[in-house]
Amino acid sequence: MNNGHDRGAAPIQSSAARRPRKDGQSASVLFDEPGPRARRLIAVGNTIGILVLLAVAAIVLMRLANPPQGQNQLSGALWGPAVSSEAWVDFYLPGLVNTVRAAVVAVVGAVLFGIIFGIGRLMPLWPVRWICSVVVEFCRAVPVLLFMIFFWRWFAALDMGDSASFYAVVVSLILYNGSVIAELVRSGVGNLPKGQREAAVALGMSPLRSLISVEVPQAIIAMLPAGVTQLVVVLKDTALGSIIMYTDLLQQARRLGSAHFNILQTLVVAAVVYFIICWLLSRLAEWLPEHMQRRTAEPAEPEAVAPIAILDPSNVNQIAVAREIEQQPLGGAPRQYHVHHRGTNASIHDWRRTRYVQGYDETHPESQAEIKPSGQGDDSGDDAGRGESR
Repeated sequence: MNNGHDRGAAPIQSSAARRPRKDGQSASVLFDEPGPRARRLIAVGNTIGILVLLAVAAIVLMRLANPPQGQNQLSGALWGPAVSSEAWVDFYLPGLVNTVRAAVVAVVGAVLFGIIFGIGRLMPLWPVRWICSVVVEFCRAVPVLLFMIFFWRWFAALDMGDSASFYAVVVSLILYNGSVIAELVRSGVGNLPKGQREAAVALGMSPLRSLISVEVPQAIIAMLPAGVTQLVVVLKDTALGSIIMYTDLLQQARRLGSAHFNILQTLVVAAVVYFIICWLLSRLAEWLPEHMQRRTAEPAEPEAVAPIAILDPSNVNQIAVAREIEQQPLGGAPRQYHVHHRGTNASIHDWRRTRYVQGYDETHPESQAEIKPSGQGDDSGDDAGRGESR
């Protein structure tokens, strides 16, 4: 072993990568561990930041408790109507139902829109690809609120009545979020290995059939985590419907606050409800990749090693001759053949069905050891170095 060559070929590592930490965890190789002075500066900065946040929170609470004009916003008289059972039954729950209803319809429509136009952007025909690209880019560029106002005016002119605001919210969310999903589909197909399409074409598929049957399904599975994250955007964007008088959760909270002059309290309750739902969707987006990986990835198992090759330095340069003993399905003599292999027996595949004899070469028949099918041999052959599968 050339120690000088090994030292010269070793990659340069930082002091943090070579130095073990006291807590048993390895330090990062991307940056050095901060020294005593840097740790003191970080601690001082964190303390100052926490004190500033506490001071700002105290000032806000003092202004709410003692406003220049108006009632104490922290009094129980204002918080009582905001969290009462009547408020939940008459305002919050109906608004939440409308919010979820619009979000569900928008999600279904956005998925269909995204898959259709995402495939359209990958079509071999350039007119279809160009039209889909223009539609997707336009829907991504226009603000959602502008879409809502436009469709609300249009549907109201069509005498759709109270449903005009609902359909305006749904169509606007479908156009915007569907264009985002279409881009996810396109990028997902683009990130697939080129061998997927080449293998499909080699099997006789056309490029269009390969796109629909092979590439797009894999891209959809790969984009599921990002698609679930987009559900949070859909749910939050339904709150924009309150501007066009859609009776969602935010609009109902504003109505309740206007009735009891406690708009701050009702908006806080609505914000907590939005936070809980979005937090659950975020946890779903984190859980989904691990679940999909367990269902799609094959469990990795270590390759079995022939027992005679474990810690056996004597067989490294020997010739191993394998005879596979396999009974024919229609009777007859067992099929036997020689497989010459130079090197360790650990690299011989399918060793569980193979019997080995060390040091045998067909050019030297005198070194041949007798091999009999399993159950017909005696124990004397095992002493000669013959291994049998378990």
